[in-house]
Amino acid sequence: MKRPSGAAVRPADTAPADTRLLAIAAHQLREHGPRHVTVVGIADAAGMTHANVYRYFASKAALIDAVAGQWLRRMEATIADIADSPDPADDKLERLIQAWARIHRDLLKDDRHLFDVYCTATETARPLIRKHRSRMRVLIDRVLDEGITTGKFDPRDREKAHSFVTDSVYRFINPLTVRLDAEVPQDILDQRLATMIRVVLRALANGSV
Repeated sequence: MKRPSGAAVRPADTAPADTRLLAIAAHQLREHGPRHVTVVGIADAAGMTHANVYRYFASKAALIDAVAGQWLRRMEATIADIADSPDPADDKLERLIQAWARIHRDLLKDDRHLFDVYCTATETARPLIRKHRSRMRVLIDRVLDEGITTGKFDPRDREKAHSFVTDSVYRFINPLTVRLDAEVPQDILDQRLATMIRVVLRALANGSV
């Protein structure tokens, strides 16, 4: 029987408690938004007391951040797969940026409440965002270094090259600007991103940065 859209999710009781709590919190966040998610409601759905929830998460905010962190790690894993692929560095950087932008757009479309949590975390520079930025920097630098080693890229300054990449595509990878562009037709955004990627790759190849 199909579950009603607002019905509680009850992950298998054999799953670790923190995994069950995260799954329930993610579902309730998607359905109701962060203001209406409560520790008591999550505990009830998990079949435990609210005091038990606090054994795993110090607060409702910590639980919501953990849901956002789970999504960020999935995105990082996708980007890492691209960074570690055997393709030439310029092809990898293009695919990496496209995937980075697409993942943001997909979240905005599929789970607006989680996207808004992500935006708030970005605005307030919460620890999960700072850690995420550090991990993404490592992945981009990995591709840049490979491009330099193989001769695909010839930047004058590696640090400036990294900043140039992220600054050039900022509009497409920052949740705040992605949200501002929510009503812009997707084909227009795709054309603009493709243009910026061409600019980035050309500048990295000819040593303009």
